[in-house]
Amino acid sequence: MTLLDQIDSPADLRKLDRNQLPQLAREIRDNIVDVVSKNGGHLASSLGVVELTIAVHYVFDVPFDKVIWDVGHQAYAHKLLTGRRDAFPTLRTLGGLSGFPKVRESPYDAFTTGHSSTSVSAGYGMCCARDIKGEAGKIISIIGDGSLTGGIAYEGLNQSGPSSRNHLVILNDNEMSIAKNVGALSSFLSRTFSAKYLQDLKSEFKKAVKALPKVGDDIYQFAKKTEESFKAFVTPGMLFEAFKFEYFGPIDGHNLEHLIDILENIKKLNKPVLLHVMSKKGKGYAPAEANPVYFHGVGAFEKETGHSMKAKAKIPSYTDVFGKSMVEFAEMDKRIVAVTAAMPEGTGLTEFARRFPDRFFDVGIAEQHGVTFAAGVATEGLKPVVAIYSTFLQRAYDQILHDVCLDRLPVIFAVDRGGIVGEDGPTHHGLFDLAYLRPLPNMVIMAPADENELRRMMKTALEHDGPIALRYPRGAARGVHVDEAAPALPIGKGSLEREGKDLLLLSIGTTLSLCMEAAERLAQKGIEAAVINARFVKPLDRDLILTWAGKTTHVVTVEEHMKAGGFGSAVLELFSDEGLFNIATARVGIEDRFVEHGARDLVCRRQGISVEGVMEASYRVLGQTENVTPLASDGQ
Repeated sequence: MTLLDQIDSPADLRKLDRNQLPQLAREIRDNIVDVVSKNGGHLASSLGVVELTIAVHYVFDVPFDKVIWDVGHQAYAHKLLTGRRDAFPTLRTLGGLSGFPKVRESPYDAFTTGHSSTSVSAGYGMCCARDIKGEAGKIISIIGDGSLTGGIAYEGLNQSGPSSRNHLVILNDNEMSIAKNVGALSSFLSRTFSAKYLQDLKSEFKKAVKALPKVGDDIYQFAKKTEESFKAFVTPGMLFEAFKFEYFGPIDGHNLEHLIDILENIKKLNKPVLLHVMSKKGKGYAPAEANPVYFHGVGAFEKETGHSMKAKAKIPSYTDVFGKSMVEFAEMDKRIVAVTAAMPEGTGLTEFARRFPDRFFDVGIAEQHGVTFAAGVATEGLKPVVAIYSTFLQRAYDQILHDVCLDRLPVIFAVDRGGIVGEDGPTHHGLFDLAYLRPLPNMVIMAPADENELRRMMKTALEHDGPIALRYPRGAARGVHVDEAAPALPIGKGSLEREGKDLLLLSIGTTLSLCMEAAERLAQKGIEAAVINARFVKPLDRDLILTWAGKTTHVVTVEEHMKAGGFGSAVLELFSDEGLFNIATARVGIEDRFVEHGARDLVCRRQGISVEGVMEASYRVLGQTENVTPLASDGQ
């Protein structure tokens, strides 16, 4: 039996001798690599914090003491040590363990995370609640250096430090987030000095102050009192001391003895403390150490070599098509600027960054700054393209509204991962973008049915003089022929893809393929369905939709988005505004609930975003009963 097999809770961990812990760390790493090689997941970040996780649970009494894992990419070892070892092979599968900390999953998960930079604010809130209730216990916020590029982290530090409350912030510094960190902060955090250099610097400082006339001795005595914190003035500690945190570090994040010793000492302190830990992303698995960017979020791979198990796709992804189009259009138009928030690889902009470094800006995990930055660029006559995942663009809503739409600035939003993304689950599904963008005056919203339309919509966006959003999903495109010329589309004009007298299927984005197949199958049942590719959510093609809705008087809208406020809502509003109350309408989309994690195709089917879902809605709106494959419940 392995050491890990003996641990069903942190209490079991604390029964081990310290000299057994390095072996436990190796077993944890082997287990993580084994499961992620089959299921995919966030590998490099979790491997980098194995020793830190062991040390935290060895010293503190979780869940009496509470741990908040920022983002949660690095929480796999935490799951293994907190009673989820046997369930760990189900990681990121439908009905299995979440890839992120989740309050509903375990009492050891103090806060549900998935977006970055929230741990300090949440931790401070828990500190205040603990003190109001007169309770005890340590609150521990574990935040990566990449998350410190998000402004909310500083808002939390700014309030927590001066409060003098018992709050431990552990900075896990691996010198990168998903990609290499950017900005002044990463340079500041990487300032490290040898012990000899520090001693020499101290000696010179002593000589200098003693040489001062008359009051030199007083100054020297003062300097001696501050000598213990001298390192903080010449290393990153200066920053955190300014936030009124007592700073310790930087220390080796893979030295268990040192980690445990310092945490034991910090445990006795009843004040805001920041412990700076240096770690290596991908630690212990050579392929991940060599390429931590690739192994940040990885699909199934061959454990022995690290090579992907997935055959190289012949059909590019929508993200690939976007990235290639950006390069091609930027070659022709020097006004095009690309902006991303710590996701150059994920948004397909790596080649753009290489080819046009002066026109590429990675702002770090700072979506709010990125959008307002792009607004500033747009005021000077350039064409900024802001490429951000749908789920992360939510964080910049006020900036889209106030800094872009209000003055009708020509900022292009490339909204990647629109729709269900799969294994990352509810914190990452892009199911709200149509609803939060649609009410904004001056905003145009479009979604391509395939990669050819994506290129044409890119051209449309670049020619449009105002804010415009282009929403496309994760995963492989359709494999259709791509028109290299990419003529622009007329704003607000859809396309009639199929005629029919009984029913109108209204699709947006890639749901067109579902509608076309459903129409074929309905035809076999004697139902003639017209199909419209709406292309635009705002403005809708009023004339086309009203014409065919009037002909059929039965409409089904289909979207990979929440029903509330989405495409179907926009169509219903159109009918209401036109006084067309005789149009029987059904909507296919996500009900009022958060969608759990699992393989994308399976999750879509369970939510009714499928050919069967479209057919079931069609029969329902027509008042007919047919045997359609029943939709599985979401299990919520």
